[in-house]
This record gives sequence, structure tokens and C-alpha cells, in this order.
Amino acid sequence: MEVMRIEAQTITHLQDWLGKTESLEDTVTAAPIKALAATLDRPDPDPSKGSFLPELWHWLYFLPHARQSEIGPDGHPKRGGFLPPVPLPRRMWAGSRVQWLAPLSVGDEIKRVSKIQSVTHKAGRTGDLIFVVVSHEISNQNGLALVEEHDIVYRDAPGPEDKPVAPIPAPSDAKWSKTITPDDVFLFRYSALTFNGHRIHYDRKYVTEVEGYPGLIVHGPLIATLLVDLVRQSIPNCKLKRFEFRAIRPTFDINIFKVSAKPDLEKDPSGKTISIWAEDHEGWLTMQAIAVLA
Repeated sequence: MEVMRIEAQTITHLQDWLGKTESLEDTVTAAPIKALAATLDRPDPDPSKGSFLPELWHWLYFLPHARQSEIGPDGHPKRGGFLPPVPLPRRMWAGSRVQWLAPLSVGDEIKRVSKIQSVTHKAGRTGDLIFVVVSHEISNQNGLALVEEHDIVYRDAPGPEDKPVAPIPAPSDAKWSKTITPDDVFLFRYSALTFNGHRIHYDRKYVTEVEGYPGLIVHGPLIATLLVDLVRQSIPNCKLKRFEFRAIRPTFDINIFKVSAKPDLEKDPSGKTISIWAEDHEGWLTMQAIAVLA
């Protein structure tokens, strides 16, 4: 029997956030690009004015700046504000769909307009799930450059009798692969770069004793960035037109994991559609993605 933990009037209240918008401005500066390149162990030349901003590295900008008094016990900003105040303890970046219309470069003055596209409730076997879809449009001085849809999932903490979702084996026919050895310094540097205070990524005592996970959780957007970086390394000078990813299972810092890719020639004989995925140390699929080259 399905469990309902959120009352109907709460769901109705959350629907009030539909259509809400937020507008932010920023500048594509060189320092975060240089820092992320170092974190990913890339031998990139130092960026300068006009340098191309690699795909997905727009996540280094428009960062949340909640005051310290507005931070909750898990390190996230307290609920409310632009995002709806969902009364469920766990929040996950479940996936994104990104389309590049024009390049972004160092020195660009950029603006992001965000909108709450949908707030959906589902009652699952382990309790309630709330799905929030946020759209982002990023423009520079030349007009609209990037469009993104961002999927956020809120859920309850699992109970002692809840069974984990059955794992899915990762594909075994990769053309390109890279093994990643995560550690707490790697995760801390990415948290610092994205001003992400969520304690599951750096506070081992909190994540194991309070949240009940076996280790620090590798950020979903960091894994997505590593997937795109594998394509950039494997196909030099390529540019992406579209990218989408979906998180499948959490990845922890206590084991190595692997990112892999191959051209999806069945779907696109031109070779411009790339199937990409991440898998854990046991070969279970943790993230699934598609990139389409320009």
C-alpha cells in the first residue's frame, strides 16, 4: 500500500510556486575556469578575455549566496524563496537537459532568467516524491546563448525496511573510458567552486551518522561535468549542441568509479550523437547521458 506523508493542502500550497521567476546577473570571469581545470587535472592554458567557456562550466556562475543565518542543518539554504518549500528532507539534482545556441566566453556579461516550470507530486512505495522542474535561459551581450531544464527531486529519508532500487548493469562496449579516484579533497574543491555547503559532500561524520550513507556523495553535476570532459578529451576541438543526463544511483568517494562513452551509431550514423555513462566500482550504472555534437 502506498504511503502518503504530505497533506493535500501542502501540495496545493507548493503549486503556488508555478510560474515564479528569478533573474540574476553575473560576469564570466577567468578565476573559476582556472580553478575547475585544476580540480579536473586538466593542463589547460590560463583563460583570458575571449576564452571559450567549456560546456557545463556555466554552473560556476549565478551561485547561491544565502547568508550564514539562512543555512539549514544539512548545509543547504533553508527552504522557501525561489524554490518551493518542500517539506521532505532529501533533495537531489536528478538530471538536466541543456542546449547551446551560442558560445559563452570570458568577459561576457551574462544574465540568467529562471522559472518554475512544474511541481509534481507522486506517492511511491517508500513515501512521497516531489519533482520540481526549473528552466534557465542564459543570455550574453549577443542574445540568448543557453537554455537548460533542471530536474530536482525531493524525497523522504528511507526507513529501515525500505529496499534499495535494483541496480542496472552499465554498458560494456565503451569506446572511451576513464577511471576516476574521488577523495574528500576533490569533492571539497568542487563544493567550494560552486559554493555548495551541502554537508553530504564533505562532512563524513554527518553523511554516515545522520544521513546513513556509506561515504561522501560525489556531486551529480560534477559527474556530469566529467562525462562531458571525457568527450572533450576523446574528440579534440569538438563543440556540443545538446546534452542531457539522468542520475541513476549515488556515487560515493570510498571507491573508484568510471566514466565511459561511445558514438551511438544506431541512433545517428553521422557519429555526432554520443552515448555517455558513469558506473560504480561494481559495474552498476550510476548516470546516463547523451551528448549531441555541433
